Amino acid sequence: MTKKILLIDDDRELGELLQEYLSLEGYELSVRHDGETGLAEALTGNHALVLLDVMMPKMNGFDVLMELRKTSSIPVIMLTARGESTDRVLGLRHGADDYIPKPYHHHELIARIEALFRRIDMQNQRINETDSNAKSDIDIQTSLREVRLKGDLVELTGAEFNILLALYKKRGEVVDKDYLSEEGLDRKLTAYDRSIDMHISNLRKKLGERTSTSGSSEPWIKTVRGKGYVLLGENS
Repeated sequence: MTKKILLIDDDRELGELLQEYLSLEGYELSVRHDGETGLAEALTGNHALVLLDVMMPKMNGFDVLMELRKTSSIPVIMLTARGESTDRVLGLRHGADDYIPKPYHHHELIARIEALFRRIDMQNQRINETDSNAKSDIDIQTSLREVRLKGDLVELTGAEFNILLALYKKRGEVVDKDYLSEEGLDRKLTAYDRSIDMHISNLRKKLGERTSTSGSSEPWIKTVRGKGYVLLGENS
């Protein structure tokens, strides 16, 4: 089945070029040229992925993303200005799955899209890696791509789900950022790339705090300085 992608970008020439290019790669691209109509289309549920520009009329990309994340976990790749690290950090903080700086080569965009779809498909196939501990506070159902905390559903983006699952597989162990980037984002970690840090920050906010054996409150995901992160076990 052809995967449908939504591009929200006010650059009409770019939209036409991407429609032609992505069709050659087997994708169907719809284009909206302002934030308001783009958000409305993204919320229809008719697309598998959103490519979202930052600077647009009526509603900028960050506002679109924040509104979208209130009700939808559709994968989002932000299109950011090259060198604008603030845009990338804000995009990830507000729930983007990935980003690609402009100007970009079409081959790079295709590679990012395919990597995102590939890691989602791989996680969907791992139906046997569910939480087998009935007493565990965190329950991960990979077949449904759902995470429940003490029975309550936690809304995660695709990247957040993948990173949490990678931590869960090594629960109680320190996991370095290189492993999390390859498992969660399907790419090697590069210098000055703060994607993993931003996704971990979002996960901490959504998971809240746990009660330790001493009775104190602490985040579920602990930072081990200079080494990585660890998802704490029930008895940590």
